[in-house]
Amino acid sequence: MKRLEIIIKPEKFEILQEILDECMAHGAMVSNIQGYGNQKGHKSLYRGAELEIELLPKIKVETVVEDELVEPIIAQVLKEVKTGNCGDGKIFVYNVEDVVRIRTGEHGSKAL
Repeated sequence: MKRLEIIIKPEKFEILQEILDECMAHGAMVSNIQGYGNQKGHKSLYRGAELEIELLPKIKVETVVEDELVEPIIAQVLKEVKTGNCGDGKIFVYNVEDVVRIRTGEHGSKAL
């Protein structure tokens, strides 16, 4: 099993949610986060004053899936979420040793 941590622009969340549903991911945790990378923020006008906004809003989606689902999910994200501009996001892939469903005590794939 693998844990995918997908960081994207907020406006791309619905597309990502559809991808995960189509690929049969069994659920996800979603967090509103702020961060910066190569973009280094942007300038904004507020009441006539120019402000440097260094942290940009992002969405972090975490899900645990079977190994064979990782590449199809990544391929779909690259196809449908990618714009080619700075700030598109990142996907981190981690190994998961085990999952336990607290309600039933099931382990592994059955717990997903």
